[in-house]
Amino acid sequence: MIRWALAAHTTLTLAYVDEGGPQACAVLYATGGTTASSSPAPDQAPDSAPGHGPDLGSEPALYFVTATTTRHGRALAEPDARVAFTVQRDGQEWGELTGIQGRGRCRILAGAERAAGWRVYTERFPFVEQSDRLRDALERTTLWELRPDWLRLIDNGQGFGHKEEWQRPEGQPLS
Repeated sequence: MIRWALAAHTTLTLAYVDEGGPQACAVLYATGGTTASSSPAPDQAPDSAPGHGPDLGSEPALYFVTATTTRHGRALAEPDARVAFTVQRDGQEWGELTGIQGRGRCRILAGAERAAGWRVYTERFPFVEQSDRLRDALERTTLWELRPDWLRLIDNGQGFGHKEEWQRPEGQPLS
């Protein structure tokens, strides 16, 4: 369910701390992992999403673009920078509220890793490849990978306050 919920959305609110204190920003993201798995369409039912059980099946990865010259880009580029984030759809009713809370680290992708992350990103957002102007602009922008080390799914549709959690095993480094 956690992987399905991540794949069912496209916008996350990323929180970080810099010299000015805590801040948050919204970014469009695409999700992938260290093993190939299919992502459900946003309108696909959770039980029909293959390979998306509560244990995640592989380490999740979220890809987003932002320039290192932005306030959040500078903060994310700091060594050992940690982030928190949320993912949810706007306009939900209390009884059906579903969303993700998470913590992790971001890193800039380059070379073959960037090419692989870019494929994940443009598969999720095909309009990027369809616009020469947008594609050219985003290709010049930094591609980031967010690797969560803790995720919590909130799913009131399964009962008010229903939670599922995933945590990277102790001592497991980022891939």
